Amino acid sequence: MKLGVHVSISGSIEMAVDRAVERNCTTFQIFTRNPRGWKFKQLTSDEARNFIDKLAASGIDPAVAHMPYLPNLASPKKGIYAMSLKTLIAELDRCGRLKIPYLVTHLGSHLGRGMEVGFERIIEACNLALSKVKNNVMLLLENTAGTKNGMGSSFEDILHIIDNFEKRERVGVCFDTCHGFAAGYDFRNAGAVEKTLEAFDKTLGLQLLKVIHLNDSKGKLGSRIDRHEHIGMGFIGDEGFRAILHNQSLKDMPFILETPIDNRRDDYGNLRKLRELA
Repeated sequence: MKLGVHVSISGSIEMAVDRAVERNCTTFQIFTRNPRGWKFKQLTSDEARNFIDKLAASGIDPAVAHMPYLPNLASPKKGIYAMSLKTLIAELDRCGRLKIPYLVTHLGSHLGRGMEVGFERIIEACNLALSKVKNNVMLLLENTAGTKNGMGSSFEDILHIIDNFEKRERVGVCFDTCHGFAAGYDFRNAGAVEKTLEAFDKTLGLQLLKVIHLNDSKGKLGSRIDRHEHIGMGFIGDEGFRAILHNQSLKDMPFILETPIDNRRDDYGNLRKLRELA
């Protein structure tokens, strides 16, 4: 089973591999730089080589990168959109240099300007970025919880974006269980998991599903509340995660946790819980 967490790159990017190994991860996710600002330092050749060598020695596969917090690919604001596009291009390039195969991106918010404006912006940004960065990094579109003005909460909306990609071979989906549950896709038992996966397959095709973010939900089914909870402590619950982990369609999928760290449980505790359920 490919199971891991989002790990810090504090100190140096190669130390993320050490942290993943410490947690007995078989996959992991990182930000390639500080996710809370627009500015970042260029990767040096030594940094990239050290990360690649340490990752290869660890046997962990795949490593996954996530876009920083600030970009909004659906933004109607010219300045924010331009910086978001620049960031997407830079992150695709950085992933290529680090030999990270997947870059996960949120689809952003249209800020009240409407879905069509949001679709147009996202599609334009992704096509421009993928045309400029000529490597094999795959861009994974992450589903959202359906919060106000958010883009990409339904399989149909994600399909509309993908159908307008010029480089279809470089796009896939990262499915977040908390976001999906909040948007109305049920995972609370084996039957619900199977029904949701059938809907995904019918609309998008399971071959597009590359990574799953395993997060329980503080909000109820269809609540549109994007708040992650510890595994089994939210409204998806133990039975739901047991069903996900035992579903044969997902047996080779990288499962990555983005659960809280607090006085109830940490990464080690959530990984231990999932291994018990598996």
